[in-house]
Amino acid sequence: MTIWRPHPHIRVVAIGLHWRDGRLLAAEIRDDAGRIKGVRPLGGEIEFGESWRTALMREFNEELGIDVTITSEPLVLENIFMHEDATGHEVMFICEVEFPDGAFADRDRLDFLEDNGEQIVARWFDLADLDVDGGPSLYPAGLKDVLLQPASQPD
Repeated sequence: MTIWRPHPHIRVVAIGLHWRDGRLLAAEIRDDAGRIKGVRPLGGEIEFGESWRTALMREFNEELGIDVTITSEPLVLENIFMHEDATGHEVMFICEVEFPDGAFADRDRLDFLEDNGEQIVARWFDLADLDVDGGPSLYPAGLKDVLLQPASQPD
């Protein structure tokens, strides 16, 4: 298992919200003991000279081998967080994305490798099961509250 720590600088990232039957696609985030502590929508760091849109499409193509369609304007959040006693700091562009028709329709989980070789598992989660006692957290913190606002509800 890979031991991950936040970068020691501010990162700018783009993440995509993909919904299936009212459930959000998110990757499992594990602590050092391998326990799932939370989940986060897919995406990644914006490279120098790259727009958030280009970065988001690139990340989905690298991780899942698909071309997504961006279907909303971005929500921009600042995410200052702790992971295993290390502080992380991100500025996040978060938007809705659609998959090509039928993509992964027969799969309940998606497995892929990060650039560093880390095995990632992503599944679709009901928001009601996140940020509750006994359930994983949704990262970034506060995202669930934003998604539950009436204008943010999936169709």
